[in-house]
Amino acid sequence: MGHALVDRIAEYLDGVERLPLFPDVSPERVDALFAGDPPRKPAAPEKVMAELEEKLLPYCTHVNHPGYFGLITPTPTPVGILGDLLASALNQNLGAYSIGPSAVALERRVVRWLLDLSGYGPAAGGFLTSGGTMANFVGLKLARDAVSGNRAQHVGLPEPGAVYVSEERHVSIDKAVDAVGLGRESLRLLPTDDAFRVRLDALRRAAEEDRKRGVRPVCVIGIAGTTNTGSVDPLAELRAEADRLGAWFHVDAAYGGGMLLSRRRPGLLADLALADSVTIDPHKWFYAPLDAGAILTREAAQMTRSFGMKPPYLTDEFDPAGKRYQYYVHSFEQSRRFRGLKVWMSFKRYGLDEIGRWIDENVGLAERLHARCDGHPNFRSATPPLMSAVCLRYEAPGLTPEAADRLHTTVVERIEREGRFWICTTALKGRTWFRINPVNFRTRPEHIDALFESLARECERARAEAAGVPR
Repeated sequence: MGHALVDRIAEYLDGVERLPLFPDVSPERVDALFAGDPPRKPAAPEKVMAELEEKLLPYCTHVNHPGYFGLITPTPTPVGILGDLLASALNQNLGAYSIGPSAVALERRVVRWLLDLSGYGPAAGGFLTSGGTMANFVGLKLARDAVSGNRAQHVGLPEPGAVYVSEERHVSIDKAVDAVGLGRESLRLLPTDDAFRVRLDALRRAAEEDRKRGVRPVCVIGIAGTTNTGSVDPLAELRAEADRLGAWFHVDAAYGGGMLLSRRRPGLLADLALADSVTIDPHKWFYAPLDAGAILTREAAQMTRSFGMKPPYLTDEFDPAGKRYQYYVHSFEQSRRFRGLKVWMSFKRYGLDEIGRWIDENVGLAERLHARCDGHPNFRSATPPLMSAVCLRYEAPGLTPEAADRLHTTVVERIEREGRFWICTTALKGRTWFRINPVNFRTRPEHIDALFESLARECERARAEAAGVPR
């Protein structure tokens, strides 16, 4: 069954471009495919595989397809896929050293590589997580604990606190301030400039208002690669503001961290190491399979202060010198998947230079789409792309802003049904835009050109329909 599955995966990847990208199926139909009680009797491997061929594969969204430009879920490297298979077979639980000594050592080396790429020194540390949401949660917990003099993890928050972040933040920040007990109303959403970077004057005003009300600044958050436009906040200036306020400085580089390997934009993230903590997602622009995020911190000892607990059932009596690294002492999760293997294997198999070349090709594709937009009278691009994210808006004479918003939703639905591309919409400054993000090493320039031609055709068609023009 394993041999057959590996062959099937290879066949799938080889022919993925010929598949409809998004399934033409209703939620009711796909739910019905898997209806029924749990089986009480075993089935032959061939029967299980046949059922997957019938019910699962035809109704997936094929993120490996070169026309997938939606949420930031890149195509995974083939060796990363094999790494996940091996990790599942070994089933090493990295929570405790005794359940996976070599796996713990390998994952710590992967984290060290990420720390080195980010510019952190030998005192830094970190660990792999399920993704940016969990990494941002940990970053906010580290902030809460450190700013409270490491009392909050024992007695709670003694006073109201505030977290400052751009309006372009990822929703995981909202979830994190809730989960660490600060509350969603502690979040100060700051406006951005024309390049969608956080405005420092807005930060200063918000902090001053909080000071007058007796609200303590807990954390300043910078974004190094916003989800919508790939914009990078002024990290050095945010570091200075965090120091002035006595706050922790966290940077969300979940998407943008891949630019550390870019030769097209050298130094774009040179100030990343100024942060007290950083979120990076190897399962985004390092092309690792889901799930693999990372939280990095300038001072590894703060992780131990925040999480360090040793229950008696996990005491390691064979390690009185403390040389066996126990992830459960220094992190949140007790049971931990062996996430580092697929990242390690990808780095070893392809090398940072090759992965960086894929990233730069994705940036080049974004620049190509931006240029196509600039050459069209009815399209505009939100900002020249720093990374691979591009937001386009269609605006034509006689089309009201509200009608244009509705048009974008209509066109995305039609593009999805067509099956060659998958994109989404987003909101920027209160208006609806197409959001397109090539993060796939299989995407080629002709895919970008074909996407733009499809967008132009469908936008013109939708505009004509809205105006009541017969076709």
